[in-house]
Amino acid sequence: MENNKKNLPFTEVNDGDKKIRTFSANVDEGELHWHRDREDRLVETTHETNWKIQFDNELPRDLKRVIIPEGVYHRLIKGTDDLTISIIYI
Repeated sequence: MENNKKNLPFTEVNDGDKKIRTFSANVDEGELHWHRDREDRLVETTHETNWKIQFDNELPRDLKRVIIPEGVYHRLIKGTDDLTISIIYI
């Protein structure tokens, strides 16, 4: 897999109109920091997982299929397995 951005906690490949990101089960939780994005995104897991997503001022929720609005703070919460997600910019 390729990863053109340094110091990111995932690998990423382009797949047509979407990006496929993989996070290792061995990633340091400190690397999964709060952040916000510059565009709306549809994020879907490619398999069953116990990873979670948390939005600012909300409790963590299951990560299956979620829209992340532009500018909203969020973070991933590490699960026990590798995580692979597809991201479509909407």
